[in-house]
Amino acid sequence: MMKKLFLPIDNAPLILFRIFFGVLLSCEAFGAILSGWVKNNFILPKFTFSYIGFEWLQPLPGNGMYFYFAIMGLFGVLVALGYRYRLSMFIYTMLWMGAYLMQKSSYNNHYYLVLLICLIMNFLPANVWLSLDAKRNLTIKSSQMPQWCAWIMIFQIAIVYFFAALSKLYVGWLDGSFINLAFHHSPYFKYASAVLGEQWFQLFIAYGGFGFDLLIVPLLLWKKSRTPALISCLIFHLFNAVFFQIGIFPFLALSFVIFFYPSESIRKVFFPKKACIPANAAIVANTTMVYYFFIPYFLLQLALPIRHYFVKGDVTWTEEGHRLSWRMMLRMRTGHTEYRVIDKHSGQAEIYDYRKKLTTKQCYFVQSKPDGIWQMAHFIKHEYALNGKDVSVFVDCMVAINGENYKRFIDPEIDISEAKWDYFSHNDWILLYDADGNLIQ
Repeated sequence: MMKKLFLPIDNAPLILFRIFFGVLLSCEAFGAILSGWVKNNFILPKFTFSYIGFEWLQPLPGNGMYFYFAIMGLFGVLVALGYRYRLSMFIYTMLWMGAYLMQKSSYNNHYYLVLLICLIMNFLPANVWLSLDAKRNLTIKSSQMPQWCAWIMIFQIAIVYFFAALSKLYVGWLDGSFINLAFHHSPYFKYASAVLGEQWFQLFIAYGGFGFDLLIVPLLLWKKSRTPALISCLIFHLFNAVFFQIGIFPFLALSFVIFFYPSESIRKVFFPKKACIPANAAIVANTTMVYYFFIPYFLLQLALPIRHYFVKGDVTWTEEGHRLSWRMMLRMRTGHTEYRVIDKHSGQAEIYDYRKKLTTKQCYFVQSKPDGIWQMAHFIKHEYALNGKDVSVFVDCMVAINGENYKRFIDPEIDISEAKWDYFSHNDWILLYDADGNLIQ
């Protein structure tokens, strides 16, 4: 089995993926500027909610983030062209990681997937054919790659699909309630409400989505079902792209299909005139990278999505362990939150109007997400401290999942500005309920 990892195969899938991925990276960066995403998430906010531990990572002042994303877009073009590929891929990865960690009010799983693929592509020989690098330096030119390059891409997308399926095994998905809400929020609902509004169709999409995520990789791996599976991929992802408008994720997911087909077949279709040039033996036999980077990397990728099983409470309610777990399009959270500030010296209390400080998306983030609530409480305390006041911040928060009844989310008797954030276990200031909706004391 291990010997097969290092067998040389045609590198056509990887070369094609590099070109397409580079184009997607460029479109993502320039599209973020043109669509107003950069403006809404980096320019208009007075500050951003970075990932906890990266609060120091804030947007560039003025219009700096426009230039930041424009530079990313240019490096995406260089990746597609294969020009100084290693450097271009590394710079894009670092810039994307910075933008990813810099704000989480506007979150999409494909931001995380792009980061992972960027990281992987830094280590793959994706510039040895049909690239400016290979044109400039003939010594690296090759039409082959080790088998593990394709298997790594297959394993990565298999992780995404498997855990996406596993996360759908909960009532809010299986009874179609989330799909119903998602359809009603789609801009196309008014044009297709006769179908989208029907419960049978919502249940069809719910169970069809679960079945697709669970079975698509095995079906793509089996030769006899590969082409029907490809057609299913096209229908599934294009439907999601149109009705749920989830950015480049459907197109990125579709691009992985090329690694399931025999590499020679990809070469015959896309590069029929491609000559056979053996790969450098050192590249094919590079066991160090597989053993010391990719094996630990995938062990981590398998561990992150299951960590919430070891944390007290239901992840759908607490959100603890939700991110980085491929829990995609599963629930709709709404919240009503009030921040009560008490001066520790005078005992004077007041309600903090956070809406004057935040954008609409940021308001949603600090109304329903535990890390947003925690970070907002600490921001309030810091703001008062700058004015020489020592305060406590108490939170009265009611949250509903998928349109159900609102329940109290945060313990109103705990000073959240003094509470610690626990990365690896349950935060006790998040209230828990039993299956009957009774508060667990």
